[in-house]
Amino acid sequence: MGNGNTPGLAGVIAGKTAICAVGEEASSLRYRGYDALELAEHASFEETAHLLLIGELPSRAELSRFNARLAAGRTLPPELRGLLEAMPAESHPMDVLRSGCSFLGQLEPETDFTQELDSAIRLVAALPSMLLYWHRYVADGARIETATNDDSVAGQFLNLLHGKAPTEAHRKTLDASLTLYAEHELNASTFTARVIASTMSDIHSAVTGAIGALRGPLHGGANEAAMALIERFSSPGEAAEEVRRMLGRKERIMGFGHRVYRTSDPRNAPNKRMAERLAAESGDTRLFDVAEAIERAMWEEKRLFANADFYSACIYRYLGIPTKLFTPIFVCTRVTGWCAHVFEQRADNKLIRPSAEYVGPAPRPYLPLEARG
Repeated sequence: MGNGNTPGLAGVIAGKTAICAVGEEASSLRYRGYDALELAEHASFEETAHLLLIGELPSRAELSRFNARLAAGRTLPPELRGLLEAMPAESHPMDVLRSGCSFLGQLEPETDFTQELDSAIRLVAALPSMLLYWHRYVADGARIETATNDDSVAGQFLNLLHGKAPTEAHRKTLDASLTLYAEHELNASTFTARVIASTMSDIHSAVTGAIGALRGPLHGGANEAAMALIERFSSPGEAAEEVRRMLGRKERIMGFGHRVYRTSDPRNAPNKRMAERLAAESGDTRLFDVAEAIERAMWEEKRLFANADFYSACIYRYLGIPTKLFTPIFVCTRVTGWCAHVFEQRADNKLIRPSAEYVGPAPRPYLPLEARG
Protein backbone atom coordinates (compact mmCIF):
# COMPACT_ATOMS: atom_id res chain seq x y z
CA MET A 1 0.00 0.00 0.00
CA GLY A 2 3.01 2.27 -0.01
CA ASN A 3 2.01 4.21 -3.12
CA GLY A 4 -1.52 4.80 -1.89
CA ASN A 5 -3.02 3.33 -5.06
CA THR A 6 -4.81 0.35 -3.52
CA PRO A 7 -7.77 1.65 -1.52
CA GLY A 8 -9.58 -1.14 0.28
CA LEU A 9 -6.68 -3.48 -0.59
CA ALA A 10 -8.24 -4.05 -4.03
CA GLY A 11 -6.00 -6.33 -6.06
CA VAL A 12 -3.57 -6.93 -3.20
CA ILE A 13 -2.58 -10.59 -2.72
CA ALA A 14 -2.95 -11.14 1.02
CA GLY A 15 -2.16 -14.85 1.15
CA LYS A 16 -2.51 -18.26 -0.45
CA THR A 17 -5.51 -20.57 -0.16
CA ALA A 18 -6.46 -24.02 -1.38
CA ILE A 19 -10.12 -23.52 -0.46
CA CYS A 20 -11.64 -21.36 -3.15
CA ALA A 21 -10.71 -19.94 -6.57
CA VAL A 22 -12.59 -16.99 -8.04
CA GLY A 23 -12.09 -16.39 -11.75
CA GLU A 24 -12.39 -12.68 -12.45
CA GLU A 25 -12.55 -12.54 -16.25
CA ALA A 26 -13.94 -16.05 -16.77
CA SER A 27 -16.48 -15.49 -14.00
CA SER A 28 -15.97 -18.88 -12.37
CA LEU A 29 -16.18 -20.10 -8.78
CA ARG A 30 -14.55 -23.30 -7.56
CA TYR A 31 -14.44 -24.91 -4.11
CA ARG A 32 -11.28 -27.00 -3.71
CA GLY A 33 -11.25 -27.51 -7.49
CA TYR A 34 -14.95 -28.30 -7.93
CA ASP A 35 -17.24 -25.95 -9.88
CA ALA A 36 -19.61 -24.44 -7.31
CA LEU A 37 -22.43 -24.41 -9.86
CA GLU A 38 -21.99 -28.13 -10.47
CA LEU A 39 -22.04 -28.75 -6.72
CA ALA A 40 -25.22 -26.70 -6.36
CA GLU A 41 -26.91 -28.73 -9.08
CA HIS A 42 -25.80 -32.22 -8.12
CA ALA A 43 -24.46 -32.25 -4.54
CA SER A 44 -26.09 -31.42 -1.23
CA PHE A 45 -25.03 -28.53 0.97
CA GLU A 46 -23.83 -31.09 3.52
CA GLU A 47 -21.50 -32.62 0.91
CA THR A 48 -20.20 -29.12 0.17
CA ALA A 49 -19.72 -28.38 3.87
CA HIS A 50 -17.75 -31.63 4.22
CA LEU A 51 -15.63 -30.63 1.22
CA LEU A 52 -14.83 -27.21 2.66
CA LEU A 53 -14.23 -28.28 6.25
CA ILE A 54 -12.53 -31.65 5.74
CA GLY A 55 -11.03 -31.22 2.28
CA GLU A 56 -12.81 -33.84 0.15
CA LEU A 57 -16.30 -34.78 -0.94
CA PRO A 58 -17.57 -37.52 1.38
CA SER A 59 -18.29 -41.14 0.63
CA ARG A 60 -21.81 -42.33 1.42
CA ALA A 61 -20.67 -43.59 4.84
CA GLU A 62 -18.75 -40.38 5.57
CA LEU A 63 -21.75 -38.27 4.64
CA SER A 64 -23.97 -40.32 6.93
CA ARG A 65 -21.58 -39.74 9.85
CA PHE A 66 -21.28 -36.04 9.01
CA ASN A 67 -25.07 -35.64 8.89
CA ALA A 68 -25.38 -37.43 12.22
CA ARG A 69 -22.93 -34.95 13.79
CA LEU A 70 -24.95 -32.05 12.38
CA ALA A 71 -28.19 -33.51 13.70
CA ALA A 72 -26.66 -33.90 17.16
CA GLY A 73 -25.53 -30.28 17.14
CA ARG A 74 -28.92 -28.68 16.45
CA THR A 75 -30.18 -28.75 20.03
CA LEU A 76 -29.42 -25.54 21.92
CA PRO A 77 -28.27 -25.42 25.56
CA PRO A 78 -30.93 -24.03 27.92
CA GLU A 79 -28.65 -21.11 28.82
CA LEU A 80 -28.44 -20.12 25.15
CA ARG A 81 -32.20 -20.41 24.72
CA GLY A 82 -32.57 -18.11 27.71
CA LEU A 83 -30.23 -15.57 26.13
CA LEU A 84 -32.18 -15.67 22.86
CA GLU A 85 -35.46 -15.11 24.70
CA ALA A 86 -33.96 -12.14 26.55
CA MET A 87 -32.93 -10.34 23.35
CA PRO A 88 -35.22 -7.46 22.36
CA ALA A 89 -37.84 -8.30 19.74
CA GLU A 90 -36.59 -5.39 17.64
CA SER A 91 -33.02 -6.75 17.55
CA HIS A 92 -31.38 -7.10 14.16
CA PRO A 93 -31.16 -10.85 13.45
CA MET A 94 -27.47 -10.44 12.62
CA ASP A 95 -26.94 -9.12 16.14
CA VAL A 96 -28.77 -12.17 17.47
CA LEU A 97 -26.40 -14.50 15.62
CA ARG A 98 -23.33 -12.49 16.61
CA SER A 99 -24.26 -12.62 20.29
CA GLY A 100 -25.40 -16.23 20.10
CA CYS A 101 -22.14 -17.36 18.52
CA SER A 102 -20.09 -15.53 21.14
CA PHE A 103 -22.16 -16.98 23.99
CA LEU A 104 -21.90 -20.51 22.61
CA GLY A 105 -18.12 -20.02 22.71
CA GLN A 106 -18.41 -19.39 26.44
CA LEU A 107 -20.64 -22.38 27.06
CA GLU A 108 -18.61 -24.72 24.84
CA PRO A 109 -15.15 -23.14 24.59
CA GLU A 110 -12.56 -24.33 22.12
CA THR A 111 -9.79 -24.88 24.66
CA ASP A 112 -7.51 -26.72 22.23
CA PHE A 113 -7.18 -26.34 18.46
CA THR A 114 -7.67 -30.10 18.05
CA GLN A 115 -11.33 -29.33 18.79
CA GLU A 116 -11.66 -27.03 15.77
CA LEU A 117 -13.59 -29.42 13.53
CA ASP A 118 -16.01 -30.34 16.31
CA SER A 119 -16.55 -26.64 17.03
CA ALA A 120 -17.08 -25.85 13.35
CA ILE A 121 -19.65 -28.62 12.84
CA ARG A 122 -21.45 -27.49 15.98
CA LEU A 123 -21.64 -23.94 14.59
CA VAL A 124 -22.97 -25.13 11.21
CA ALA A 125 -25.67 -27.02 13.08
CA ALA A 126 -26.45 -24.47 15.79
CA LEU A 127 -26.56 -21.15 13.93
CA PRO A 128 -29.81 -21.91 12.05
CA SER A 129 -31.27 -23.18 15.33
CA MET A 130 -30.33 -19.94 17.10
CA LEU A 131 -31.78 -17.77 14.36
CA LEU A 132 -35.08 -19.58 14.08
CA TYR A 133 -35.55 -20.17 17.82
CA TRP A 134 -35.28 -16.40 18.34
CA HIS A 135 -37.41 -15.58 15.31
CA ARG A 136 -40.25 -17.91 16.26
CA TYR A 137 -40.10 -16.75 19.90
CA VAL A 138 -40.46 -13.06 19.02
CA ALA A 139 -42.89 -13.70 16.12
CA ASP A 140 -45.42 -15.87 17.92
CA GLY A 141 -44.11 -16.65 21.40
CA ALA A 142 -43.26 -20.27 20.52
CA ARG A 143 -40.43 -22.10 22.24
CA ILE A 144 -39.66 -24.50 19.41
CA GLU A 145 -37.67 -27.71 19.46
CA THR A 146 -34.73 -27.11 17.13
CA ALA A 147 -33.91 -30.77 16.44
CA THR A 148 -35.86 -32.10 13.47
CA ASN A 149 -35.96 -35.36 11.54
CA ASP A 150 -34.66 -33.68 8.39
CA ASP A 151 -31.11 -34.65 7.45
CA SER A 152 -30.45 -31.35 5.66
CA VAL A 153 -29.69 -27.86 6.92
CA ALA A 154 -32.09 -26.47 4.30
CA GLY A 155 -34.89 -28.80 5.36
CA GLN A 156 -34.40 -28.03 9.03
CA PHE A 157 -34.36 -24.28 8.33
CA LEU A 158 -37.65 -24.31 6.43
CA ASN A 159 -39.21 -26.76 8.89
CA LEU A 160 -38.39 -24.55 11.88
CA LEU A 161 -39.46 -21.40 10.05
CA HIS A 162 -42.86 -22.64 8.92
CA GLY A 163 -43.56 -25.29 11.53
CA LYS A 164 -43.90 -28.06 8.95
CA ALA A 165 -41.71 -30.06 6.60
CA PRO A 166 -41.03 -28.27 3.30
CA THR A 167 -41.75 -29.66 -0.13
CA GLU A 168 -38.80 -31.40 -1.73
CA ALA A 169 -38.64 -28.69 -4.39
CA HIS A 170 -38.38 -25.95 -1.77
CA ARG A 171 -35.82 -27.88 0.26
CA LYS A 172 -33.67 -28.49 -2.80
CA THR A 173 -33.86 -24.85 -3.86
CA LEU A 174 -32.67 -23.55 -0.50
CA ASP A 175 -30.05 -26.31 -0.41
CA ALA A 176 -28.63 -25.13 -3.75
CA SER A 177 -28.64 -21.52 -2.56
CA LEU A 178 -26.70 -22.48 0.57
CA THR A 179 -24.11 -24.20 -1.61
CA LEU A 180 -23.69 -21.17 -3.87
CA TYR A 181 -23.14 -18.90 -0.85
CA ALA A 182 -20.87 -21.26 1.13
CA GLU A 183 -17.52 -19.75 0.22
CA HIS A 184 -16.05 -16.84 -1.76
CA GLU A 185 -12.33 -16.47 -1.12
CA LEU A 186 -11.03 -13.41 0.81
CA ASN A 187 -14.16 -11.30 1.06
CA ALA A 188 -14.41 -8.88 3.99
CA SER A 189 -15.91 -11.31 6.51
CA THR A 190 -13.56 -14.16 5.60
CA PHE A 191 -10.54 -11.86 5.82
CA THR A 192 -11.80 -10.72 9.22
CA ALA A 193 -11.99 -14.34 10.38
CA ARG A 194 -8.44 -14.99 9.17
CA VAL A 195 -7.06 -11.86 10.86
CA ILE A 196 -8.61 -12.95 14.16
CA ALA A 197 -7.39 -16.53 13.68
CA SER A 198 -3.88 -15.23 12.98
CA THR A 199 -3.70 -13.95 16.57
CA MET A 200 -4.27 -17.56 17.69
CA SER A 201 -7.69 -16.68 19.07
CA ASP A 202 -10.50 -19.23 19.33
CA ILE A 203 -12.81 -20.18 16.47
CA HIS A 204 -15.89 -18.61 18.08
CA SER A 205 -14.14 -15.24 18.22
CA ALA A 206 -13.17 -15.55 14.56
CA VAL A 207 -16.73 -16.41 13.48
CA THR A 208 -18.22 -13.71 15.72
CA GLY A 209 -15.93 -11.16 14.06
CA ALA A 210 -16.89 -12.45 10.62
CA ILE A 211 -20.58 -12.03 11.46
CA GLY A 212 -19.83 -8.47 12.53
CA ALA A 213 -18.17 -7.77 9.18
CA LEU A 214 -21.09 -9.26 7.25
CA ARG A 215 -23.44 -7.07 9.32
CA GLY A 216 -22.25 -4.02 7.38
CA PRO A 217 -24.38 -3.04 4.36
CA LEU A 218 -21.38 -2.86 2.02
CA HIS A 219 -20.82 -6.60 2.48
CA GLY A 220 -24.10 -8.23 3.52
CA GLY A 221 -27.65 -7.07 3.07
CA ALA A 222 -27.71 -6.56 -0.70
CA ASN A 223 -30.46 -9.13 -1.16
CA GLU A 224 -32.54 -7.40 1.51
CA ALA A 225 -32.10 -4.08 -0.30
CA ALA A 226 -32.92 -5.76 -3.62
CA MET A 227 -36.17 -7.14 -2.24
CA ALA A 228 -37.11 -3.75 -0.79
CA LEU A 229 -36.70 -2.33 -4.29
CA ILE A 230 -38.50 -5.13 -6.14
CA GLU A 231 -41.48 -5.01 -3.77
CA ARG A 232 -42.07 -1.33 -4.54
CA PHE A 233 -43.40 -1.97 -8.03
CA SER A 234 -46.66 -3.40 -9.28
CA SER A 235 -45.49 -4.03 -12.84
CA PRO A 236 -42.30 -4.52 -14.90
CA GLY A 237 -42.94 -1.31 -16.82
CA GLU A 238 -43.24 0.76 -13.66
CA ALA A 239 -40.06 -0.81 -12.33
CA ALA A 240 -38.00 -0.10 -15.46
CA GLU A 241 -39.12 3.53 -15.59
CA GLU A 242 -38.38 4.21 -11.93
CA VAL A 243 -35.00 2.48 -12.04
CA ARG A 244 -33.99 4.72 -14.93
CA ARG A 245 -35.10 7.75 -12.91
CA MET A 246 -33.15 6.50 -9.90
CA LEU A 247 -30.04 6.15 -12.03
CA GLY A 248 -30.58 9.68 -13.30
CA ARG A 249 -30.62 10.85 -9.69
CA LYS A 250 -27.42 8.84 -9.12
CA GLU A 251 -29.06 6.64 -6.49
CA ARG A 252 -27.31 3.40 -5.66
CA ILE A 253 -29.15 0.22 -6.66
CA MET A 254 -28.04 -2.84 -4.71
CA GLY A 255 -27.57 -6.30 -6.20
CA PHE A 256 -25.62 -5.25 -9.30
CA GLY A 257 -21.96 -5.43 -10.22
CA HIS A 258 -19.30 -7.12 -8.14
CA ARG A 259 -16.00 -6.19 -6.53
CA VAL A 260 -14.27 -9.20 -8.10
CA TYR A 261 -16.16 -10.36 -11.20
CA ARG A 262 -15.70 -8.29 -14.36
CA THR A 263 -18.30 -9.63 -16.79
CA SER A 264 -20.87 -11.60 -14.78
CA ASP A 265 -21.46 -13.30 -11.44
CA PRO A 266 -21.56 -17.06 -12.18
CA ARG A 267 -24.08 -17.58 -9.38
CA ASN A 268 -26.66 -15.32 -11.00
CA ALA A 269 -27.72 -17.74 -13.77
CA PRO A 270 -28.70 -20.63 -11.45
CA ASN A 271 -30.32 -18.19 -9.02
CA LYS A 272 -32.41 -16.69 -11.83
CA ARG A 273 -33.50 -20.14 -13.02
CA MET A 274 -34.53 -21.14 -9.51
CA ALA A 275 -36.42 -17.89 -8.98
CA GLU A 276 -38.26 -18.29 -12.28
CA ARG A 277 -39.22 -21.86 -11.43
CA LEU A 278 -40.52 -20.88 -7.99
CA ALA A 279 -42.48 -18.00 -9.49
CA ALA A 280 -44.18 -20.30 -11.97
CA GLU A 281 -44.97 -22.85 -9.26
CA SER A 282 -46.46 -20.15 -7.03
CA GLY A 283 -48.82 -18.90 -9.74
CA ASP A 284 -47.72 -15.30 -9.04
CA THR A 285 -44.85 -14.16 -11.24
CA ARG A 286 -45.01 -10.44 -10.42
CA LEU A 287 -41.86 -10.34 -8.27
CA PHE A 288 -39.84 -12.27 -10.82
CA ASP A 289 -41.15 -10.21 -13.74
CA VAL A 290 -40.31 -6.97 -11.91
CA ALA A 291 -36.85 -8.29 -11.04
CA GLU A 292 -36.19 -9.21 -14.65
CA ALA A 293 -37.26 -5.74 -15.80
CA ILE A 294 -34.89 -4.13 -13.30
CA GLU A 295 -32.05 -6.42 -14.43
CA ARG A 296 -32.67 -5.49 -18.06
CA ALA A 297 -32.79 -1.76 -17.30
CA MET A 298 -29.54 -1.89 -15.31
CA TRP A 299 -27.79 -3.64 -18.17
CA GLU A 300 -29.14 -1.30 -20.84
CA GLU A 301 -28.38 1.86 -18.88
CA LYS A 302 -25.18 1.00 -17.01
CA ARG A 303 -23.94 -2.34 -18.37
CA LEU A 304 -24.14 -3.63 -14.79
CA PHE A 305 -24.92 -7.31 -14.29
CA ALA A 306 -26.99 -8.81 -11.50
CA ASN A 307 -24.91 -10.48 -8.79
CA ALA A 308 -25.72 -13.46 -6.58
CA ASP A 309 -27.79 -11.36 -4.20
CA PHE A 310 -30.34 -10.03 -6.69
CA TYR A 311 -32.35 -13.12 -7.63
CA SER A 312 -31.63 -14.82 -4.31
CA ALA A 313 -33.98 -12.18 -2.86
CA CYS A 314 -36.78 -13.52 -5.08
CA ILE A 315 -35.87 -17.11 -4.18
CA TYR A 316 -36.13 -16.45 -0.46
CA ARG A 317 -39.39 -14.55 -0.77
CA TYR A 318 -40.98 -17.36 -2.79
CA LEU A 319 -39.82 -19.75 -0.06
CA GLY A 320 -41.74 -17.66 2.47
CA ILE A 321 -38.65 -16.33 4.23
CA PRO A 322 -39.01 -12.85 5.83
CA THR A 323 -36.67 -10.23 4.38
CA LYS A 324 -34.93 -9.62 7.71
CA LEU A 325 -33.68 -13.22 7.65
CA PHE A 326 -32.03 -12.98 4.21
CA THR A 327 -28.56 -11.91 5.40
CA PRO A 328 -28.60 -14.31 8.39
CA ILE A 329 -29.05 -17.16 5.89
CA PHE A 330 -25.68 -16.02 4.51
CA VAL A 331 -24.19 -16.62 7.97
CA CYS A 332 -25.73 -20.10 8.20
CA THR A 333 -23.91 -21.20 5.04
CA ARG A 334 -20.76 -19.03 4.94
CA VAL A 335 -19.77 -20.29 8.39
CA THR A 336 -18.44 -23.35 6.52
CA GLY A 337 -16.09 -21.17 4.48
CA TRP A 338 -15.11 -19.05 7.47
CA CYS A 339 -14.17 -22.10 9.53
CA ALA A 340 -12.25 -23.66 6.63
CA HIS A 341 -10.19 -20.47 6.40
CA VAL A 342 -9.59 -20.50 10.16
CA PHE A 343 -8.24 -24.06 9.83
CA GLU A 344 -6.03 -23.04 6.90
CA GLN A 345 -4.72 -19.96 8.68
CA ARG A 346 -3.79 -21.99 11.75
CA ALA A 347 -2.02 -24.66 9.70
CA ASP A 348 0.68 -22.23 8.57
CA ASN A 349 0.11 -19.21 10.74
CA LYS A 350 1.72 -15.81 10.58
CA LEU A 351 0.20 -12.84 12.34
CA ILE A 352 -1.62 -10.68 9.80
CA ARG A 353 -0.32 -7.21 10.48
CA PRO A 354 -0.15 -4.94 7.40
CA SER A 355 1.48 -1.53 7.36
CA ALA A 356 -0.16 1.81 6.65
CA GLU A 357 1.06 4.85 4.76
CA TYR A 358 1.12 7.76 7.19
CA VAL A 359 -0.56 10.91 5.83
CA GLY A 360 -0.89 12.95 9.06
CA PRO A 361 0.92 16.09 10.27
CA ALA A 362 4.69 16.41 9.96
CA PRO A 363 6.77 16.00 13.15
CA ARG A 364 6.07 18.84 15.62
CA PRO A 365 7.19 19.69 19.14
CA TYR A 366 5.04 19.45 22.22
CA LEU A 367 3.89 22.82 23.57
CA PRO A 368 3.08 23.26 27.26
CA LEU A 369 -0.56 23.97 28.06
CA GLU A 370 0.12 27.59 28.99
CA ALA A 371 1.78 28.20 25.58
CA ARG A 372 -1.31 26.97 23.72
CA GLY A 373 -3.49 29.85 24.93
